[in-house]
Amino acid sequence: MVNFLVKTRVGQFLIIGIFFTIIGFILDPFGGLYSQFSFYFAILFLGFFAAKKAIVETIYSHSPNVDLLMILAALGACVINYESEGAVLLLIFAGSEALEAYATNKSNSAISELMAHVPSVAQVLKENGEVVEVATEVLQVGDIVVVSKGAQIPIDGYADRKTQINEAALTGESLPAEKEEGDEVFSGTFNEGNSFHLKVNKTSDQTVFSNIIRMVEEAQNRPSKISKFIDRIESRYVIAVLIAVPLFIMTLYYFNDLTFQEAFYRGMVLLTVASPCALVASATPATLSAISNGAKNGVLVKGGAAMEALNTMDILYSDKTGTLTFGDFQVLDHEVPEDIISEVVYMEQQSNHPIANAIVKSFENVDFGGVDFSEPVEEVAGSGVRKGDIKVGKPGAFEGYRDEKHYFNKIAEGNTTIFVAKGNEIVGYLSLSDQIRHEAVEAISGFQKEGIQVVLLTGDNEKVALKVAKEVKVNDYVANCSPEDKINYILESQKNDKVVGMIGDGINDAPALANADIGIAMGSGSSVAMESADVVIVKNDLAKLLYSYQLSSRLNRIIKQNVIFSISIIVMLIFLNLFGYLDLPIGVVFHEGSTILVILNGLRLLHRDKKRVLQDESIKTKYKDEKNESF
Repeated sequence: MVNFLVKTRVGQFLIIGIFFTIIGFILDPFGGLYSQFSFYFAILFLGFFAAKKAIVETIYSHSPNVDLLMILAALGACVINYESEGAVLLLIFAGSEALEAYATNKSNSAISELMAHVPSVAQVLKENGEVVEVATEVLQVGDIVVVSKGAQIPIDGYADRKTQINEAALTGESLPAEKEEGDEVFSGTFNEGNSFHLKVNKTSDQTVFSNIIRMVEEAQNRPSKISKFIDRIESRYVIAVLIAVPLFIMTLYYFNDLTFQEAFYRGMVLLTVASPCALVASATPATLSAISNGAKNGVLVKGGAAMEALNTMDILYSDKTGTLTFGDFQVLDHEVPEDIISEVVYMEQQSNHPIANAIVKSFENVDFGGVDFSEPVEEVAGSGVRKGDIKVGKPGAFEGYRDEKHYFNKIAEGNTTIFVAKGNEIVGYLSLSDQIRHEAVEAISGFQKEGIQVVLLTGDNEKVALKVAKEVKVNDYVANCSPEDKINYILESQKNDKVVGMIGDGINDAPALANADIGIAMGSGSSVAMESADVVIVKNDLAKLLYSYQLSSRLNRIIKQNVIFSISIIVMLIFLNLFGYLDLPIGVVFHEGSTILVILNGLRLLHRDKKRVLQDESIKTKYKDEKNESF
């Protein structure tokens, strides 16, 4: 905090104002102009930014604010020779403004922490074999970057050989990921294998980390519902106070037999204590703190409204692949004609689905000699891919097809099965297995304890859906879901007045995420899914989502506390002033003190709950040795 005050103009003016206020009180017993002018200088520095904001918003936005009330109250105090009270008023007000700026700065530090994960320079291999250091901002798609062993990867791209990458910064998984030739690697992760060359596939503003940073920045500029409501009523409330204060002064002067100075003094007290400073500060610092807390812990919430709404969720629909499971498929069994398998692999190369990646990896040495590359490959979202008369996809997409070899009977219990058809006949199949995310089991249990119904919506077959549902212990499941089916389930729940959350990671999940009240995307998923979502789980850990749900509950409790407390203080001080039991110094201390307390209460959300940290670590330790178990 001290460092913030010294380095910012707001903080520097506050320090100067405090200095002149102290000098004023030291000289006050001696009387004279020196004390008076010290308080005037204090008011000048302490009220500079408030006066600037009051003038700009009142003139250009036609929206008077609390800063205007504070400046008028301080000037009014000077008019009746209460310079010391005016200085103290602005000192506490400027202090609360500096504290709120500090809260915003702490929230912005989440961006700085994220940016620290990404190197600013890269080693580029030129055509003549020379390696030169360049800024990552100038890298273009197709450039070749040299990544040394132990180095941090500066940009997204494809590896030219087998290596091991520590992706803990993105996935939270401490074990290094095995990367094969042609696999994508991401900026901000570390190369723990041998050195390799990276072919850039995204510019620096399109990488995973740059998208994360952008989403945090956007989130901080999206106010919560209660913040927008307070902003809407602020100008009207200020106008009401500006009308009420002169009427109050005239009433006291003409009907209560007070001198004009006494009536004016009471009016300045009313102007001070009726100002909604604490109310205005009730939501924004707390919301920014919560968003910052979430970002530091691997969950990006796109704005205050989403953070507030998270704990209102009644039902959570979840996709399976990449969400409740790792999406790290392995081909266990297959039966596909030799002349068609090359077509299948080529078609799957055009898709970014985890199943497609697994098929491509399993048949990486296939011969593409007989493949017609000029024929387009069409991806059917949520169903599969098609090229000419060859179709590859889930069993549900092959109803009505001829099945002379009875491939439907070969669907293995608990495994994902993909069919291959030529024309109107099923000619082969591939059976794949996935792995449960054990932290998802704990997270779902946590949501259910909070009274939230969790339902699995998957495009997989009935046997796989049942197996996963039993493993993760969801309330219910629906198999063979198309993207349209997922939307229909969400809309049906919303018709029943349920607040619906939807979590997924694929392109086929994007429409459902967009239709849900709260869309939640896994950070390793498609960019379309992340763009459609309100919440992004950067490290693919559902326990982080449960933590954010609980953080949302804390946020709403703190905002309610702040609103009730701030309104109570305003009402109490106004009544005390109406009956003549309140002077300006006490009014200033209680009123502005309440603002500081409200901001400090909101800043509590910057710190993660230690109990939750221990719980997360316990989950990771418990399941550390179970990750490689296949279900």
